[in-house]
Amino acid sequence: MSDTFQWKGRSGNHYNYQVFPINQRFDQGILGNYIFARRDVVGWWAIYIGEGDIDQRTQDATHRNCAIQKGATHIHAHINSNELRRKEEEKDLLDGNDVAYSPMGCNKKAGG
Repeated sequence: MSDTFQWKGRSGNHYNYQVFPINQRFDQGILGNYIFARRDVVGWWAIYIGEGDIDQRTQDATHRNCAIQKGATHIHAHINSNELRRKEEEKDLLDGNDVAYSPMGCNKKAGG
């Protein structure tokens, strides 16, 4: 059983994620939210926040390579089959964890 971590969005909502090593593979076709993250003495830091097919998205070279170059050591993930809820959660987490945006992280802000 993997560890868990609770991420907080800007709204104040908390989201429970399972913590996996960076090289974790997931079953294909499992939809959910995921975060490439690193840990230091302060705690966990989001480097890239996304949603979709968890295995496909966490193995995508562009996102994965950027996250690893910026220090990602783990993948946080949870299953969420509802597309609207996945996208809302992704936005809430990005709004509450702006370090995931470039240049510190790998997410890109819309329009810039």
